[in-house]
Amino acid sequence: MTGFMFSAAPAFAQSGNSKPPEPQKPAADVVKEGQKKIDEIAEATRLLTGPSGNPECVWLGRRVVSLLWRDDLDTAFRHLDLYDRFGCPGAHIQATFRCLVRQGNIDPKAQETLNGRVHACWLNPGLPPTEPVAAQAAPPASDGTTPK
Repeated sequence: MTGFMFSAAPAFAQSGNSKPPEPQKPAADVVKEGQKKIDEIAEATRLLTGPSGNPECVWLGRRVVSLLWRDDLDTAFRHLDLYDRFGCPGAHIQATFRCLVRQGNIDPKAQETLNGRVHACWLNPGLPPTEPVAAQAAPPASDGTTPK
């Protein structure tokens, strides 16, 4: 009976998560990311007037828009409840999300990130839409004919 208990213990230990733990970022990178977030919130506070520039509105609002983009609606709506509770303007969420959608999908090869695009749209919801990548790459036909 004791042999069974010893042989079963390793099986239980191995039945957990099969992925190796992710490596942690160096402390300097974590500090840089934190400082970048603080700088972005300070920039929004400086550039926007009214409640949409309040730090809590910037932080929560950008999270709501990012969650909406990633189709995490349940979490987005919970954050939106907090956003409303702080007296933040719901129209700014709508305008920012509209701006984000008009920008189109993010090219995985580009340096741009979702957070960067959300921040740009938060600061300027009227940002003009970007041209699709396929339209930018296609050269115009010089003689008006198409190759056969």
